[in-house]
Amino acid sequence: MEELYDQYRALLFTLAYQFTGSATDAEDAVQDVFLKAYDIHLERLEEPKAYLCKMVTNRCLDLQKSARKRREVYIGPWLPEPIRTPKADTLQTVLRHDMLSYAILVLLERLTPTERAVFILREALGFNYPEIADLLDKRETNCRKLMSRARSKVGISEEERVTAKTADLKWVSRFITSLEQGNVNHVMSLLSEDVTLVSDGGGKTIAFKRPIQTRDYVSRILASAFDSIKPYYHELHFEVAPLNGETGIILRSVDEIVAAIFLQLHRGKLAKIYIVRNPDKLTRV
Repeated sequence: MEELYDQYRALLFTLAYQFTGSATDAEDAVQDVFLKAYDIHLERLEEPKAYLCKMVTNRCLDLQKSARKRREVYIGPWLPEPIRTPKADTLQTVLRHDMLSYAILVLLERLTPTERAVFILREALGFNYPEIADLLDKRETNCRKLMSRARSKVGISEEERVTAKTADLKWVSRFITSLEQGNVNHVMSLLSEDVTLVSDGGGKTIAFKRPIQTRDYVSRILASAFDSIKPYYHELHFEVAPLNGETGIILRSVDEIVAAIFLQLHRGKLAKIYIVRNPDKLTRV
């Protein structure tokens, strides 16, 4: 069992994390599954990987029921918990090549739990439809319909690849330099006309209670934010960090992390800015 745990824990954590958007829930799901599987003698099974993925998927489907109730009373927008994804494989990290982008994870909140399961199993982990049907105890045709419906809900056509253009290291470094220099005009020039800024404070710190949209409004918000933090600018520090398999930004105040930031590009401009400020979601960062 220990060998199977070492072999599949990262894969199962990746599956559970993308399903729940919570590293804590993902770790709990993986631990619960291995505790239940302890007496099953998985090493004797022909496909232990499929069996474990099925168990984790079912556990996450159960978790989604309570999670949706919690999010109904959540203060402001809910964003997935950021996690560091260094190259080293530890229990807290995930397999980079099995990770959907952070922007796609945000869009998955539009899906039903079953649609989300099909989407992740197919697009993140690469299972084929017969395998997905077996994992979810559904017909293959039904899984294909669920996938088509999921793509439609997140705005990705059948012909498109499931991906989101994220900012690379050079782009993020340039963005950070502008922020550190207080160059508001340059930051504004990086925004697309229909840019959206989403911040998650969970009612525990200052954050916007609804998404801010369009370049005009986002520009005003950022300009106002620059002005308000000028007296404390010497205490703030932006740094590049490997978050969720992409290049993210961490904002520190002295030794405290106050925000994790993700940037999504469209045609070379900033299309989405996600800012996680809820301190409960920054413990993995």
